[in-house]
Formats: sequence, C-alpha cells, structure tokens
Amino acid sequence: MKGGDTDTPRWLIPQWPAPPGVRALSTLRRGGVSRPPYDGLNLADHVGDAPQAVQENRARLQRAASLPAAPCWLRQVHGSAVVEAGAARKRPADGAYTRRPGVVCAVLTADCLPLLLCTADGAAVAALHCGWRGLAAGIVAAGVAALAPGPGVEVLAWLGPAIGPQAFEVGEEVRQAFVQDDPGAAAAFTPAASRRRDRWYADLYLLARRQLQACGVRRIHGGGLCTWREADAFYSFRRDGVTGRMATLIWKVADNSCGEG
Repeated sequence: MKGGDTDTPRWLIPQWPAPPGVRALSTLRRGGVSRPPYDGLNLADHVGDAPQAVQENRARLQRAASLPAAPCWLRQVHGSAVVEAGAARKRPADGAYTRRPGVVCAVLTADCLPLLLCTADGAAVAALHCGWRGLAAGIVAAGVAALAPGPGVEVLAWLGPAIGPQAFEVGEEVRQAFVQDDPGAAAAFTPAASRRRDRWYADLYLLARRQLQACGVRRIHGGGLCTWREADAFYSFRRDGVTGRMATLIWKVADNSCGEG
C-alpha cells in the first residue's frame, strides 16, 4: 500500500510479474477531500459528489502517483465495449487499452471487478470494468482480443478489489446468464444464506478466472479482497448505496526505467 498521511491518496500496487515499463495501481478510499457519504478519495464525477472535490481528488492522485497524464476516464455502462484509451474521452465503454507510453487507462468501481491486462512483452495494457453484466456480455474476451489479436501473444491478468463471494447476492437470472453458455460456471454460485431457491452468492473472481482461462490466459494474479466487508478501505455500492468510486489504473512508461507505481 502506498500513501503517507491522511491527506495523501492511498492505493494498492498489484502484485503480479508485469514486465518492465508497465505501471499500475488501484486506489483506496482514504486520502481525499470528499465529504460523507463520499468521504475520502472519491474519483467519480457521476455519483453526486461535489465537482470541486472530485477534481481535487483527481489532481492529488495524479501528483502523488506521478501519473504521466490525466487518466482517460470512460462512461461506463456495464457492457462489453473496449476502446483505445484517449481516442474519445468519456465515450460509452467498459474497457480501455493502449500501446502508447504515457496514456493512462482507467476504470472506476465500487463492488464490480477491476481487471488489468498486459502483454508479456509490455507492448500493450488494458483496464476493464467487470460487473456481472459485462462479464456475461463478454468483456473479458473483448479485452484479451484487443491486446492479443493474433496467436502467440501471452497476456497477464490482475484481479483488483471487488465484492467477495460471501457478499454478492444475486437472483437466478444472473446465474442463468452464465451457466446457459458455460455449465461449469455453476461452480461460481452457492446458495444464499436466505436459503431461497432463487437466490445465490456469486463469485466474480471465479467467473473472471474461468473466462480468462477460456481465452488462453494462464498467468492470473490478484483476487481475494472484498469491497463490501472492508469498509475502511473500499467504497461499496451494495453496502452503502450512495457512495464514491475507486480507480484502477494501468499505463506504460516511456522507457524501461524501474520504480513503483
């Protein structure tokens, strides 16, 4: 975890064997100026927070993390579109990729799964926003295809903070959206504590892993956190309703110089 005092943005650094020149981070909710119920480092400008607070939080993050440019924010719609970062800012999409140094791909989450991808040679990187609708619609395959359009390109993946499999309760329609095309996806659903036959706990991490493996991605890292349970560290829409958003970022540096971030 990075960050200094309470006024400094805090973030996680992915623990994955990304190649030299690839940088990534996933923010925590601490270290910003937003007031309750967005208290902390809210980076979303569409959730009702004061615009000046969001602007200040984004500026603080860019300075503290030494970002090479402002992140390329998307207008996320829980779909499967993956676009080139910076080509058109705030366009409807749930994933962004780039092959250019200094371009920062970004997704915002507060329970949905942020998924980072990079090629093993560091030539391309991507950030995906994976809610259950996006996963069911094929955003993982779209993201992998954007980075590795041909055979022989190895892709690495990192699963960021998401709602955990003991907290994400869904209906039968969500389960069916996955098992109708992949019967093995039933392993990602367990009966909810209410014991109603039509309610399930869904494991976003396992669903994403299955889809990554189906795309030929074998080097998968991260997972295991729960935004719903860890209120001090993460925003959670399921837990709080009106709340902020964390950002998960990935970019390439201009050379192969090493350093955290």
